[in-house]
Amino acid sequence: MIDQLILGFDRALQTVFASASTVRPTPGEDLPETELSDAERRHAAALMRINHCGEICAQALYQGQALMSDNDGIRRALESAAQEETEHLAWTERRIAELGGRKSLLNPLWYGGSLAIGMAAAKIGDGFNLGFLAETERQVEAHLKSHLDDLPQKDGRTRAIIEQMKTDEVAHAETAVRLGAVPLPPPVRGAMKLMSRVMTRTAYWL
Repeated sequence: MIDQLILGFDRALQTVFASASTVRPTPGEDLPETELSDAERRHAAALMRINHCGEICAQALYQGQALMSDNDGIRRALESAAQEETEHLAWTERRIAELGGRKSLLNPLWYGGSLAIGMAAAKIGDGFNLGFLAETERQVEAHLKSHLDDLPQKDGRTRAIIEQMKTDEVAHAETAVRLGAVPLPPPVRGAMKLMSRVMTRTAYWL
């Protein structure tokens, strides 16, 4: 457990403060950069800051869930999903820089809170743990879809990243269901949506 905590602390530092790496090419990197107005560029950068913040939270959730889970199959699934989320971190970070934006100033706070939630979810039981994962991914998918509706159609580079992220999140949710996720009670789903709304509205500006 001590070794896991040390590794977990190192992962937290890398997630929050270091630049993420990606194995897969960044979606849309072969598309030409579109001419955007200053307002469109600021808006796109803010939306990508929200998405980057969401991936910070996802990393922490997966780490907390994997740390407290006794099921090897679930732990491997969480670690696999976390690897793809790391790529999402790299993609969103790169796009934020291209758009002239910055990452959220509150990323350490988002990480710490999400880590605690992930650990608590895992302690309740495997079915709930996986159900929490599936519901998180469904809400993220809906959130990404709203960004696609909100972004300028001509911003192909940003849209390509979000489209691939959305595809990956759907796959993560399907994996959780296949492994035995149980539906979460409506009050829990509602609380998750409320917390997500607070995070997204804050991260848009900070």
